[in-house]
Amino acid sequence: MEYISVIQFAEKYGISERTARNYCAAGKIDGAFLTGKTWNIPTNAELPQKGKKKLSPLLTRLREEKASKLKGGIYHRTQIDLTYNSNHIEGSKLTKEQTRYIYETNTLGITTENTSVDDIMETVNHFRCIDYVIDHATDKITEAHIKQLHAILKANTSDSRKDWFAVGDYKHLANEVGEQETVAPKDVHRHMKALLADYYALKQVTFDDILDFHVRFERIHPFQDGNGRVGRLLLFWQCLQNAHVPFIISEELRLFYYRGLQNWGNTNGYLRDTCLTAQDHYKALLDYFKVKY
Repeated sequence: MEYISVIQFAEKYGISERTARNYCAAGKIDGAFLTGKTWNIPTNAELPQKGKKKLSPLLTRLREEKASKLKGGIYHRTQIDLTYNSNHIEGSKLTKEQTRYIYETNTLGITTENTSVDDIMETVNHFRCIDYVIDHATDKITEAHIKQLHAILKANTSDSRKDWFAVGDYKHLANEVGEQETVAPKDVHRHMKALLADYYALKQVTFDDILDFHVRFERIHPFQDGNGRVGRLLLFWQCLQNAHVPFIISEELRLFYYRGLQNWGNTNGYLRDTCLTAQDHYKALLDYFKVKY
């Protein structure tokens, strides 16, 4: 087994070194042990949870259906709808039926058009990202978690073979979104650290707080590519974490969603109304599958 230091554990989970040492001393980190005055912590050790919250009915159902590999339930539907729509917004040419076929059979099915290998890989990878969110939904979101989502999303794509493209790490080159400047590569870590600190300083996370986090994340644009999909996965995660009904931005809402992102801070209602509309669509699914919210 491999081990990391207190400093590395603290950085991984966004906590202070003192807190990490206290967890070790109190026996709250499984497998941690002292060598002299130095704590050795297993690399796969989890952050201790303070007073475990009761899981929402939706998260409970998602985890149950994921574990049992149930077909035709809310987990199955969420995988297909969230993956298809989030990838399609970013230019994927796969149809919803092809997305469904990949999820259900691990094959593409019959197609008469040339199909991008990246579209296929990012579809499969996005399924895995959703699983990661469900598995870690009650964890405190850290920079390490966010980078891991990006690493999963971009694994084995053509981007992963480019020397200048940092898979699972922040961008090395400046980029822009919608002709708007984003945070310079050298400043990304500082801005992401501040974003997460502000988020976890909130005593109660409202729906608008989650949207504000999303807008700030997209304006930072921390990765070379994949920011939109990682950002929307974080939206889903934060909704599960804070007892808000999640939502999926569909192709029909795409332009309204972009308008909302651009105008947040001036006319917040644009993005809020778009996301509430998307939330109503997901509530209809929850009603159909008899999941309480």
